[in-house]
Amino acid sequence: MEKLMISGGRPLRGTVQISGAKNSAVALIPASLMAESKVVLDNMPDLSDVATFGEIVAELGGQVEWDGSSMQINPSNLISVPMHNGLVKKLRASYYLMGALLGRFGTATIGMPGGCAFEPRPIDQHIKGFEALGATVSMDHGSIHIEARELRGAKIYLDVVSVGATINIMLAASRAKGTTTIENAAKEPEIIDVATLLNAMGAKIKGAGTETIRIEGVDSLHGCRHSIIPDRIQAGTYMILAAATRGDILIDNVIPKHLEALSAKLLEMGVEVLEGDESIRVIGRPSYESVDVRTLVYPGFATDLQSQMTSLLTQATGVSIITDYVYSNRFKHVPELIRLGAKIRVEGRSAVIEGSQLNAAAVRAADLRAGAALVIAGLTVSNGVTEVSGVEYIDRGYDNLVHNLRQLGADVWRQAE
Repeated sequence: MEKLMISGGRPLRGTVQISGAKNSAVALIPASLMAESKVVLDNMPDLSDVATFGEIVAELGGQVEWDGSSMQINPSNLISVPMHNGLVKKLRASYYLMGALLGRFGTATIGMPGGCAFEPRPIDQHIKGFEALGATVSMDHGSIHIEARELRGAKIYLDVVSVGATINIMLAASRAKGTTTIENAAKEPEIIDVATLLNAMGAKIKGAGTETIRIEGVDSLHGCRHSIIPDRIQAGTYMILAAATRGDILIDNVIPKHLEALSAKLLEMGVEVLEGDESIRVIGRPSYESVDVRTLVYPGFATDLQSQMTSLLTQATGVSIITDYVYSNRFKHVPELIRLGAKIRVEGRSAVIEGSQLNAAAVRAADLRAGAALVIAGLTVSNGVTEVSGVEYIDRGYDNLVHNLRQLGADVWRQAE
């Protein structure tokens, strides 16, 4: 195991290239398994979750090859073998195998997924969708078994807006007989990315990115080439750390529209944000105003940026309140920030943050985004070396992090725990 060492207190300056979206990649890989010939996914991020999914594809009989940042998947010899334990327990997104294997083979047995455990995330809406399409769902020793003699199109209303359920139902419905309508669907850019891949494979999906998605089932899907959208959460993290360190960073290879909610809050604080066609430049200032933030489903402020924003708000004058309406208990980063000297108290779904000077300490990441928040906090500390353990969580969502930070002028390094 390793820990990240940070000697902070210096403004970060320069340009950082954003890689493909992690939240897209972990859905696009299962989606590609529905094809009957090779799929090439360009702009694939180099992440531990992606590597794990590559191993899962191999266990299912598929072939994975790499050509630079392009992942080539040949699923022609794929089989739907039961996957009770092992690799599927390592990442939350393994649940997309349910919709993909059900759509292609009519059956799937998958162990309950793992990943970051900041809050229980039920899959009842996924199951509701599968059952509406004609599948039977049963639980057996911690695994979910889904089977359908024939999938049939249906009208499905999601009781809760869910990215995972929207994508999983979209996957299975792509091979169902007739037309499926998903109402109250999630609108995230990653859903559009998956729909774009599926349509290139021969699916017939309309309305992705809106609250109503219509899928006309097809008999088969074929291989194609697809480029993954830029990672808006990775981009947002670099935007926040530019502000936190009072730096000047050009974040390149981004879609500015995907980050409008964050840009608006940074501007409200007094940060300078300059948008280009495919870039965002963030210029920090000596002082910031306190703001209130509410996380919401897209296009609202992303819950995946809540932890990082909490770190930035410790640098603002006055009291800020950040409320998470997506996950009620996503505050495992708060006790660790308090170790660094932050003045924060949690009240229900909200964290009340008073501006404060942070000091070096040893802290531990409890999940992916909490880890990013601790890195940002450590970069603001000017009186010592901050030690961040739990780097394996950070590696799940940020490729080349140490290299990128060093290129921006940070004094960071890894060492064994």
